[in-house]
Amino acid sequence: MTKTKPNEPGAGCLYVVATPIGNLEDISLRALRVLKESDAIACEDTRQTLKLLSHFDIQKRLVSYHEHNEITRAAEIVIELEQGAQIALVTDAGTPGISDPGGRLVSLTLRHGIQVVPLPGACAFVAALAASGMSSEEFTFIGFLPSRPTERRKRLRALAAEPRTLALYEAPHRLLDTLEDALEILGNRPAVVARELTKVYEEFVRGHLEDLLAAARAKPPRGEITLLIGPADGEAQHAAAEDARAKIPLARRVAEIMQERGVDNKAALKQVARERGLTRREAYKQLLITREE
Repeated sequence: MTKTKPNEPGAGCLYVVATPIGNLEDISLRALRVLKESDAIACEDTRQTLKLLSHFDIQKRLVSYHEHNEITRAAEIVIELEQGAQIALVTDAGTPGISDPGGRLVSLTLRHGIQVVPLPGACAFVAALAASGMSSEEFTFIGFLPSRPTERRKRLRALAAEPRTLALYEAPHRLLDTLEDALEILGNRPAVVARELTKVYEEFVRGHLEDLLAAARAKPPRGEITLLIGPADGEAQHAAAEDARAKIPLARRVAEIMQERGVDNKAALKQVARERGLTRREAYKQLLITREE
């Protein structure tokens, strides 16, 4: 266990600063103060951050920190922090580390015993959930799905039994394919496409996956997109859970039941046979085969 103390005079500190996802008025007063007082600002794209700083008349040394240089740049920034620098970490939009660079630097900074201070603010999927009209009491944030079709479909199948609202980001040129895959694998669930949040052309398309797919086919989307997919109804959830269990190797499923219910091997095998519509003899044969494998 590690513990960091409040910042001491002369000690380095990394500030994780959330910045607007569109409307520049969404930045907090505290974030502006920290950006003005920091010795340097580590940013994903210096050109994007410069637009923000220029708008608020802030002049600071900028350090490029993005996914392609974070391994080496993180170490360089930590050296500055160890020497007492106060550094603000930002991304192009939103909160660093949430589907954006930042996690590696935060982890390395903490390993060196340097304080990390979060400055909360804009986050696209949180804003989308708040105005979506869908259940937001429980949700699962996915980030971006894999870009390759086979891997994307595999990921969606793994999420089929998830009982909470799914929140994910998607590139506009992949949204159509993602909606098609989601409809086929997850069924026609309630869903929302939130586009260009806080910007001039902000748009919410609400309905079911089938409706969103038709809308995307009629008018290809542009801009930053957040996709929310609601949970299946009770019957669909049960069917998805049953399907997921059926794909588990029989020997592993037997072991799960023994552990969950405290029953012996014979009773667990009997239950698995019922789940899969097998006779006890067929289930026993499959058990032997999967154990050998």
